[in-house]
Amino acid sequence: MVGTSDWTGIVHGDFSDLNKIRARLQAGADPLGSLWTYGSALHEAAKEGSPELVALLVAHVRDGELDGLNDGRSALWEAVFRDRSEIARVLVEAGADPWLDMMDGWSPGRLALAGPHLDLFGTPPEGIRLSAGEQAMADAGPQLAEVFSGIHYDGYSLLCVAGVGLNEAFRRLDGAIQVDAPAEPENWEDLDLSVVGLTSVPGGCVITQPWAYAADNDAVAGPVTIGTFGYGMYANPKSGNQGSIWRNGQAEAWDLHPGYDPRENSTAREVLASYVCEFSAIAHCMVYAGLSPNTSDCLESPQVWVRMPNIEG
Repeated sequence: MVGTSDWTGIVHGDFSDLNKIRARLQAGADPLGSLWTYGSALHEAAKEGSPELVALLVAHVRDGELDGLNDGRSALWEAVFRDRSEIARVLVEAGADPWLDMMDGWSPGRLALAGPHLDLFGTPPEGIRLSAGEQAMADAGPQLAEVFSGIHYDGYSLLCVAGVGLNEAFRRLDGAIQVDAPAEPENWEDLDLSVVGLTSVPGGCVITQPWAYAADNDAVAGPVTIGTFGYGMYANPKSGNQGSIWRNGQAEAWDLHPGYDPRENSTAREVLASYVCEFSAIAHCMVYAGLSPNTSDCLESPQVWVRMPNIEG
């Protein structure tokens, strides 16, 4: 049968059919070979397969290749990232290395120290434990995911700024004037891009615009992130969440996907924020910037509304 020696034609549902996967393996399919152009069978099984499936694939991995990387990470790393401790144990028992360095310093074992399975791999080697700042991010992630779990944020934009409070952010938005809370626009023609909301929260401030993208605009993010950093997002109803990282007034990275898997070239801070946010895009933005609001008011009821002179309404 054409394609039986690789993973051509395999779909997500086939992962529950061990006989089908076994037949592919017996025909010569490589457990670490290309699957769906962006993964491997073993990496995808670590994310969504059963322990039995992972064990089956592991038995066909060539010697020395169990820690093979795909998109910068091993199958064990994928299991840890999704809190699949039973899959992680299967891989470790087969010889996967939990302390192999990857993802800008986040080995599978070090990543586990930031999650719910702290003792998954036993005592970590010297120098592996989380810093105080990393631990604070790890602790904040699940809490923030809960705080913002009820927010319907399609169409929102927000900017989370580290170390800058409301008053300082207002001062940096040169020429901005305080205005009354705006009425929710009824249609696209009524959108006022020039008005954004500001709120001080522990760790910094949140700037938001519930109906459009201006909170993550360079006219806003540029001045307020001078000397610091922030994470912005526009929840585009048409194309999904669009994230950006701002540092010292400049966009350092853009077209990001907060709340999803980190990229191969993600920084250590991005990787940690991705893991602990529990797939919450808003929590990801907050965690990355080191903010820890205990309510959703910063998005739903900003403390101050201001009109920007350099953004057309």
